[in-house]
Amino acid sequence: MAEERSIEKHQGAPEVTRVEHTRNRAHFRPTVDIVETADELLVLADMPGAGADDIDIRFENGSLSIHGKVADRQNAATNYLLREYEVGDFYRTFEVSEMIDPERIHAEYKLGVLTLHLPKADAAKPRKIAVKGM
Repeated sequence: MAEERSIEKHQGAPEVTRVEHTRNRAHFRPTVDIVETADELLVLADMPGAGADDIDIRFENGSLSIHGKVADRQNAATNYLLREYEVGDFYRTFEVSEMIDPERIHAEYKLGVLTLHLPKADAAKPRKIAVKGM
């Protein structure tokens, strides 16, 4: 029997997954690795250029949203001869199962990588059952 995933990409109708952005700029989906340990799920999201104070993480009704604002590298009057790097904000949403303890979610941001800790609820953690000899 296949084990139920504890975090899944948000899969819904376009009107549910579509996000209306009010900033007139590009938006990118950060690349993400999700690692499961015995105690938690770790979400590692690449968000270069964002600052820790510019990252907004929300967990509501089983939906985890990550939004990072990135400031422009140059001022608007810059006369580029060549421009290959586009600056934009990051946005990603996941559906998270009830096996996560939302009160203990915490995050760090270092060197362009957001590390988000999603601790498992005690009921979801594996436990060893002792066997007594008779």
